[in-house]
Amino acid sequence: MKPYADTNFFTRLYLSLPESDQADRLVDLAKSGGAFLLPVTWLHRMELANAFEFSVWLGKQGGHPRVTPQNAAVAHENFKDDLAAETFIGAETVEISALRSLFEETVARQTAKHGFRTYDILHVVSARLLGCDHFFSFDVRANKLAQIEGLKIPPR
Repeated sequence: MKPYADTNFFTRLYLSLPESDQADRLVDLAKSGGAFLLPVTWLHRMELANAFEFSVWLGKQGGHPRVTPQNAAVAHENFKDDLAAETFIGAETVEISALRSLFEETVARQTAKHGFRTYDILHVVSARLLGCDHFFSFDVRANKLAQIEGLKIPPR
């Protein structure tokens, strides 16, 4: 098993949110299945910095779990520490020209039919370029694209 996790998944690993327990179980499953490190790309780094702070804002709006600025800061530091330690995540580089080419091909095949978002396509394309065979996300649309593109989705 060589899984790829999108930012939606990582946010649930580092903050206490709905599905956080499921995210923890999937990481344990990947480790027990002999998985390589979950790849972290430039996209994860940028999106996670914003996702942690966005979670603070969402909590202030009501109807979402409350995340304090301190929770967000701790989550971001824990993510950076885990990345440096490479305990279960590791930095990966995706060649931008290959990403652009496969991105454009995927958009041409899928977006007009299914309405996929840019970030979902970037993550699925990154997973494919990194040779991953599983896709971890709690986003229904991202999972749909991943399955269409040949990646396995864990059962819920």
